[in-house]
Amino acid sequence: MALALRIPPLRRLHTQRDTLVRERDAIQARLDLERVRCAGTEARTPFWFYNSAFDAIALMKKYQAADVPPKAGHLGNYLGVYTHIRFFPGILDCREGQVDAGLPLPANWHTDIVEWGAALRAVDLSGPVFTVMELGCGWGCWLNNTGAAARRAGKKVRLIGIEGEPVYVDFAREACATNGFQPDEVTIIHGVAASRKGAALFPTQTVEGASWGLEPVFGASEQQRREAAVSGSHVEVPMLPLSDLIPEGMSLDLLHMDIQGGEADFVRDCIATLNRSVAYLVIGTHSREIEGQLFHLLSGAGWIPEIERPCIFTLNGKECFTTVDGVQGWRNPALRP
Repeated sequence: MALALRIPPLRRLHTQRDTLVRERDAIQARLDLERVRCAGTEARTPFWFYNSAFDAIALMKKYQAADVPPKAGHLGNYLGVYTHIRFFPGILDCREGQVDAGLPLPANWHTDIVEWGAALRAVDLSGPVFTVMELGCGWGCWLNNTGAAARRAGKKVRLIGIEGEPVYVDFAREACATNGFQPDEVTIIHGVAASRKGAALFPTQTVEGASWGLEPVFGASEQQRREAAVSGSHVEVPMLPLSDLIPEGMSLDLLHMDIQGGEADFVRDCIATLNRSVAYLVIGTHSREIEGQLFHLLSGAGWIPEIERPCIFTLNGKECFTTVDGVQGWRNPALRP
């Protein structure tokens, strides 16, 4: 979900088709790199290029599950987490009943070493109770993966997901139940995280699971709201201030955010809440400009960068565009000295 402060007219929003094409290309890039790895030339893949203050691969090995059994209708991973194939029509259709038991080195169908390492670093630094909040949680990817790792380490878990797409709210609840988390361990909230209260317009989908990079319109005008209601292109969802989602006295071991281009504005507007309540921050980045802004904002607030990979560009001779999101992992020394 995007938290840009400028409000574009609806006609300028990316169409679902354009978003799906970008996501398809990103997933195809990862699959192509897997084939390169299998051919013995993995050193050429950009997913091996990252900077880290800790051994990310060692952490992946530490939390790897043994003998993950196949599950009908699902794809299993090396942590023993299952994803229903219907969540990704046209992408996971051929993976039904399979298990990716080996470590995803350097990447698998949805992410790479850096994001695995950053998320598991937060688990590793946490105490006996691991609390994670995922902004734009989709099907609850990082709730389930970090929750499963923390549970295997003997920790109690609290999983909190914020999602603007109603269908994905249901997906996240289903995925958490499938992976053995109890109702009192899971909270999935329908809405979009923001720095202030209000209403946002969230794009509708014609096919469930067809797009995972939808961008809401924040603070839409009355005209935009009327246009959306007439066309059915968007639905209204509440804007949820981070300070309300993480009230005084509550702390998070991990805040995972993938908000489609609004991450720098969000961090700038919510830095006081982040400083007070978040021990570890994992951010999906969507441009080099945003990455630079995050380094300026978080370093200036005393946060420590522990792992990062810049976003991957595609050049077509006329312009450059992000093919694969970047990732940054930050530790808050005020809460994790």
